[in-house]
Amino acid sequence: MRAIVVREFGGKPEAADMPVPEVGPGQVQIQLEAAGVNPFDKRIIDGFLDGKLPHDFPLIPGTDGAGSISAVGAGVNDFEIGDRVVGKFLIPPVGHGTFAEYIVVPRESAIAKLPDEVTAIRAAALPTAGITALDLMHAAGVKGGQKVLIVGASGGVGSYLVQLGALAGAHVLATARPDDTDRMIRLGATEVVNYGRVTVTDSPTHAEDSELSVADSVRMTDPGGIDVLFDLVSPPPVFADNASLVKPGGWAFSTIWSADEADLKARGVQGGNLESSGGAAELRELLRMVGNGDLMVPISNMPPLAEAAEVVGAPGARGKTVLVI
Repeated sequence: MRAIVVREFGGKPEAADMPVPEVGPGQVQIQLEAAGVNPFDKRIIDGFLDGKLPHDFPLIPGTDGAGSISAVGAGVNDFEIGDRVVGKFLIPPVGHGTFAEYIVVPRESAIAKLPDEVTAIRAAALPTAGITALDLMHAAGVKGGQKVLIVGASGGVGSYLVQLGALAGAHVLATARPDDTDRMIRLGATEVVNYGRVTVTDSPTHAEDSELSVADSVRMTDPGGIDVLFDLVSPPPVFADNASLVKPGGWAFSTIWSADEADLKARGVQGGNLESSGGAAELRELLRMVGNGDLMVPISNMPPLAEAAEVVGAPGARGKTVLVI
């Protein structure tokens, strides 16, 4: 089968012919049509899980994938050949991922059947980013009327968070580049904080050029503070500055381990560093929202599988990249 592999930690992804994995008891084989690309894929390639999980080389990266069941193992009764599915797969030994034509996974993996109205390409953009966004929303218990600041709103997780916050009735403040402002507004942002500029969506004339940080910009437009911070990109000092905006009793989360949880607690702020743990149930919830039109899948790039090396780890993502297999 066609696959993308790396031959050592830190290696460059390259195309290769690999054996088709055979299905065993309690497993399903999926013929993949699309694979979602996530920042975590680059971290795996660079050895982030070395010493934590076993790895096989040549290593096939990829955590998210969608396609059709092509074989079922003994003992599997809830999937049939031909079922359209999507899943989030990180199964040791690491190295048998979704950047390939086929994958074999345990039946109890984070896998869900696709509604007829959701294509494999849209589905492949959901698992890691969408589940992370949903986990953040559930952890903070976002409610209508709350002010929610999303730092790093233009990427995959952020694009889902903006929509989920708007669906919950929150007042969403989203950070983005100036030329991404309109997209943030369409996704549901109430205010867009540009890097060095603030745009209040109901009164664009209030925007002024400045050299302010995100935190200082928000202090100007929302001096009463915010209820929830979702910071997806900031290093620890910047996260701490952004978290200073959160009212006592509010929530602040980092997805890249930038939060000083003791400092947050001392200031009466809940939250900290969140590692997504959602699975099939959350994936089904996301698919339901996509299927009924409540959630838009923000796909910005759909290169073929052979071009994986050019997009894995590429900076400046606006929405999701999906490899077409």
